[in-house]
Amino acid sequence: MRDLSTFKGCPAPQPVTLSGRFVIIEPYDKASHLQPLWDALGGLGINPLLKYFACPEFADVAAFGAWLDAVQGGWLVHVFRSKASGEVLGMASYMRADPANGVVEVGGVAHGSAMSRTPIATEVHYLMARHVFDDLGYRRYEWKCHNDNAASKTAARRYGFTFEGVFRQHMVSKGGNRDTAWFSIIDSEWPVVKAAFETWLSPGNFDESGHQLRRMDDIRAELAGETAA
Repeated sequence: MRDLSTFKGCPAPQPVTLSGRFVIIEPYDKASHLQPLWDALGGLGINPLLKYFACPEFADVAAFGAWLDAVQGGWLVHVFRSKASGEVLGMASYMRADPANGVVEVGGVAHGSAMSRTPIATEVHYLMARHVFDDLGYRRYEWKCHNDNAASKTAARRYGFTFEGVFRQHMVSKGGNRDTAWFSIIDSEWPVVKAAFETWLSPGNFDESGHQLRRMDDIRAELAGETAA
């Protein structure tokens, strides 16, 4: 565990551009991103995609844009752009930052269909986590989701987040109850989680058809065993 006797907090997250092999993450800009993001998330198909978001259903792109304007006060919304095609693919945000204690959440995560079964989603979350831990020096990185959102919980575990429990009756969302599942990565876990991301994303982990050779969970378990030994 880190010696906190001289800890004075961390810088507040700011809009940032992050680049990997497959994707560029850019701060959301309404003029250039709103329509491509709406299209990437399926147009009106965005409503079932964002079923578990605590947001209204959107009648059109203008309503989606108004909601993004409203959340920008507390969220740092970022969009994902494919390096190969240049198209916008999805979004995620840094949320609820607590710089004094070195804690921040990744949320508002929405992956468009073009990200499905590609390394892009994995690289996005590697880049965002790496920025939090390596560039900003944070102690804790959180992932929260509706407890009924099985896909989000599966993704969190795959990316190396540890399940911490369920906050029952945490909020009212879309006229119903939301129990919220909490996950986190802490700084002492990050070296293994980071190494697993990098090993999985390396060119040697994919065959000629682009299929993974080793699963992220298996890589991380092996690295954790080596560290423990």
